[in-house]
Amino acid sequence: MDDLLEATARAEQHHFWFQGFRRFVTPLVAEAVRGCANAAILDCGCGTGHNLRLLRQYGRAMGIDLTASGLVYAHRKGERAVAQASVVALPFPSASFDLVTSFDVIYSLPDEAEKAAVCEMFRVLRPGGHVVINVAAMALLTGNHSVLSGEVRRYSRASLARVLQEAGFEIRRISYTNATIMPMIMAVRLLQRVTGHKESTREISIPGRPVNAALAALLHAEAAGLQFVNMPFGSSLLALARRPARAGSITSPSTNRS
Repeated sequence: MDDLLEATARAEQHHFWFQGFRRFVTPLVAEAVRGCANAAILDCGCGTGHNLRLLRQYGRAMGIDLTASGLVYAHRKGERAVAQASVVALPFPSASFDLVTSFDVIYSLPDEAEKAAVCEMFRVLRPGGHVVINVAAMALLTGNHSVLSGEVRRYSRASLARVLQEAGFEIRRISYTNATIMPMIMAVRLLQRVTGHKESTREISIPGRPVNAALAALLHAEAAGLQFVNMPFGSSLLALARRPARAGSITSPSTNRS
């Protein structure tokens, strides 16, 4: 995981994937805290703490991470609102936050830990609060990065919805992302499958400036389209879900945009 954090720290400011990710996430974060002044926000699995900068545009954000090296990166950059803790046992009272985020974390947890983590996110949210979760999607896209990140599973829209609903969340939005660069991703992952999966940070190495800019532009265009329609496929899944203000108001993902 230290190798992953080091590679991520180098890439997350400029790599096209991270630029696209922030474009995808930002509207859901804004929607989650709409009407909530000075929202209390928790990022579960904050890694290097980079995403806290984005979240602080919408409220008081803090992060937890199990890996000490990630917190060292955060402290080096002056980040102090971080702590070492496990997402399966969050060290906060119930109903403490208006928004909980978890970006590319739960796919690396064993089944029981995955369920416990989502239940913990539900517990620390205030009634009516929201969770924004990003995960790896589509099992056919398993590749070298999966080995590096300790990936246990990749999700379908139905399987992610099921995990959230079993914890008590009502689904507001689920969409695949990175659809516009799927041909490139599929070609790379197919080659990796043929040659054999091995740990590698190559996919989060920043490509040459023209290529990086072109791929970022594709993802920016996709993010604009996501304002109106969900993507039918992609290498990631992004979900916005809500802790009901009162019990018994679970909704089906089939009622959302498709």
